[in-house]
Amino acid sequence: MISKTVIMLAMYTVPIVFLCTGLIHTPFLLLLCYIVSGLGMAGIGMGVMHDANHGAYTRRPAWGKMLAHTLDFLGCSSEIWKLQHNVLHHTYTNIHGHDEDIDAPLLLRFSPHGKRYKIHHYQQYYVWFFYSVLTLYWVTAKDFVSAARYHKMGLIRTKKEYRLRLLKLVGLKLYYFAYALALPLIFAPFSAWWVIGGFLLMHGLAGILLSVVFQLAHVMPGMEFPQADANDQMDSNWYTHQLQSTSNFSPNNRLLFWYLGGLTNQIEHHLFPNICHVHYRNLGKIVSRTARDFKIPYHVNKTLFSAIGGHVRMLRQLGRMDVAK
Repeated sequence: MISKTVIMLAMYTVPIVFLCTGLIHTPFLLLLCYIVSGLGMAGIGMGVMHDANHGAYTRRPAWGKMLAHTLDFLGCSSEIWKLQHNVLHHTYTNIHGHDEDIDAPLLLRFSPHGKRYKIHHYQQYYVWFFYSVLTLYWVTAKDFVSAARYHKMGLIRTKKEYRLRLLKLVGLKLYYFAYALALPLIFAPFSAWWVIGGFLLMHGLAGILLSVVFQLAHVMPGMEFPQADANDQMDSNWYTHQLQSTSNFSPNNRLLFWYLGGLTNQIEHHLFPNICHVHYRNLGKIVSRTARDFKIPYHVNKTLFSAIGGHVRMLRQLGRMDVAK
């Protein structure tokens, strides 16, 4: 974990430092720097901050809290993310109206319980644009929108706490854009259009990587999207629910496992979010055997590309099927 953290932070920051020191003189190298930074940004998100914000990186609270702030270093609020991901997504996985990961904007439909529009017929084609702007939306508006929503929901309880969160967000965004965009615009020996284009390329690459990896776990064929009954009760217990609504992919690809922070094993992550991802492969053997013993589904796609194909088919299906009963 330590070596991965150093590598990912270096992949993200060193190219930006090169740009700010004027060591890069050709457009090709500029774009290459932003591509490497985009890979580093996604790597930090999946392999460092994700474990840290779940309390799974280390047993030392001070170190864990510091590493959780690697998300803030990327311009996104770790406090807001924990409410969305740890509280809502992990508690209410694939439950429409509660899990914000499937609470898609108007032009996308990630749940069979969401309202279907004619435009959704084509969502498997244009969804990639929305994936590409994920992190750009995140560093600009998403945290503010989420903070307002969580205040209304009661997750951010008082007006004082809400205002303090907003002030922190303003400072966080100013800090991020100062070092990630303003400094390269000032010091890099390129026109503003080249720098802005490279910045957008970095976010586009990171956005697609993060979106695809997380969506391959839940918006897939065979996944269940259960709803509570009239008494707000679920048919399955929480552990069974996670197995019914989560899928793994590429179980034998060690490189993907390393780079994606173990998120090829999303089932194990959802069952044991407070355990570091380096243990997921060993846990997977136990979980799959136990699921088989109890006749509970254990969903796995053999390769990354088969998983992406399944996700596209699911998007196509959701774009054509009516609201589930």
